[in-house]
Parts: sequence; C-alpha cells; structure tokens
Amino acid sequence: MKALRKLGLVAAAIATLATSTAAIAQEINDPFRDPALESLKGKKIAYLPISIGFDLAQAWGGVVKQQSQVYGMEFTSQDPNWNTDAMAQGFTALLAEHPDVIVTQNPDMQSLARLMKQANSEGIVVIQLNMAGAVQTDAVVAPDFIGMGEQIAQKVLDRCGKDTNTSHKVSIVQGVLTGGVSFYQVQGINKVFAEHPEIQVVSSQAADWDATKARAITETVLQQHPDICAVIDVWDGQGVGTGAAIQQAGLSDKVFFITSGGGAQSMCDKLKDGTFSAAYNYDAVGMGRDAWTAIMVALQNKQGGGAIKTQIYSPYRYMTKDDVRDGTCFNPEEYAKILR
Repeated sequence: MKALRKLGLVAAAIATLATSTAAIAQEINDPFRDPALESLKGKKIAYLPISIGFDLAQAWGGVVKQQSQVYGMEFTSQDPNWNTDAMAQGFTALLAEHPDVIVTQNPDMQSLARLMKQANSEGIVVIQLNMAGAVQTDAVVAPDFIGMGEQIAQKVLDRCGKDTNTSHKVSIVQGVLTGGVSFYQVQGINKVFAEHPEIQVVSSQAADWDATKARAITETVLQQHPDICAVIDVWDGQGVGTGAAIQQAGLSDKVFFITSGGGAQSMCDKLKDGTFSAAYNYDAVGMGRDAWTAIMVALQNKQGGGAIKTQIYSPYRYMTKDDVRDGTCFNPEEYAKILR
C-alpha cells in the first residue's frame, strides 16, 4: 500500500510539473519581435543605383528586395542606365512619392547631395551604397576605400618598391574622378606612394567606368613605358579592359595588375585566367546584407530620416588565383532575376 501511495504521489507531482511547464510555455513569447516586425510592415523602399545592369547593383538590390518581401514591404527600383541627369530626375520624383527609404548609389560627390539632404529633412531614410556623396545620411554602406587604397599601394610596393629590381613605374586607371570608389581609393594609394619617392606614377587617368577607355589608356601607357612594373585599376568592371591590354602586349608575366570589386564570378574568372594578378574583393552580396541591416535599424529606431548617421564599412579581402574555389564568387544573374 505504501508503495502504491508513493507511486501515486510521484505521478501527481509529474502531472503537476507537466501542467506548470505547459502553462509557462504558453506564457513565454518574444516581446520584442512584434514591435520590430510592425516597424517594417508596409514600408516602402525605393532603389536607385547608377544602373541596375551591372553586378554590384544586382547583388545589392537583389538582397534588399528579397528581404523586403519577406517582411511585407514594398520595393520599387529605377534604372538611370549610367545617366547622371536621369538619376537626379529619378531622385526628385522619389521626393514627391515620399517612400520610407531610398537606397541609392551616388554617381559622384555632388550630384545627389542636395537631394539626399532634402530627403532626410523630410523624414525619408537614405542609405548610400559604395560611393559616398558630400553629405552624410542615415548610413553609408561601403568598403573603407581609403584604407583599401593604402593596402593596394602596399601590395604594389612589395613588387615594385625600392628593394626590388624593377623600374618602379606604376600606372593608375581611375574611374570617374569625383566618384567615391575612385576618389577615395586613389587618395589612399597616393598617401602611401608619397612616402616612397622611388615609385614613379607615369599615368593616372580617368576611364569613367568604361572598360574600352581603360584598355585604350593602358595600351598607350604600355607603349610609352614597356618596362612598367605595376598597373592599378580602381574597379574590376573597367579593369577587364586594362587587363586585356596587358595581355595583348604579352606582359602578363611581367606587369603586376591589381584591381578591386564586389566579387562577381567575372572576378574569379579573370584571376584564374591571369587577366588579373590580384584583386580586393569587397563582397557585394554581403554589402546588400549590410544595407538591409541599416534599413532595419533606421526603421526600428523610429526617429526619422537623418536622425542617426553611420558609416558601415563592409569587409574586403585580398585574392589571387590561388584563392579561387567553386562558390568563391557570386553569380550576378541569380540576383538580376530577383530584380526583374
């Protein structure tokens, strides 16, 4: 009898514990989730890059659109197709539409500055991608281009500096001179080279993001300086032209060619086939995630556009052909499909 009584007490205790546990489980919830989701639901995101037709913009926009759909937001995009006037007109139209967030990419330092400032003053969150303008908004998502330029210059010094048996000659192929990617990257490069007088920069010209111009510039430089040690191109999209000129001249084994970009498959392909000697990969897909994070933070803070201003420096890494593996680079077409 005593044994049965003990069993009964144990069973009752277990039943009580199970009931209590179930009750507690029903009461437990995440008190912060609903407010966070509510701050995103129904919000409108407008995407305005320089052009949607290239790998960086496809990755950024693809990630942001995909996530916006998950959280019940509205996503729209415009394609100025590299036309600065069309981009300014598009931004002006967005001010009238008053989306909650504008994600944009400055064509240069000044063209959108006044418009971005106006958007912030009207409570619109503005996220700048890759190329910072002359005003600071809610977030700039980009690599630290000055720091990256310094690292690029150091890689060139390793190949062409005073302790090397070379001509010490270097050529720099810029993009748009006042575009953030080019302007700040070259600033970092020049800062390092200024401390190394043995380095002779024989050319520093703008190719305006055009691979054909980059090729023509480099062909001329190579004709004038066949003993050149290194060539730097500030973006791999135009760097395909620069690298092609070096290959055409039969100098791929002699000239150190370094560039940078967002890590699209074309970067890995050009590293593998020797068009690029080396590249800094700043991971455009990761930048898209950083932009999405910036959007969530700004909207959940509920303080309006321009209230909290941050610089979000996206990571980057140095790569040669030895670092290329399956899946190292991303396929832009996968993200282009999302934007269609």
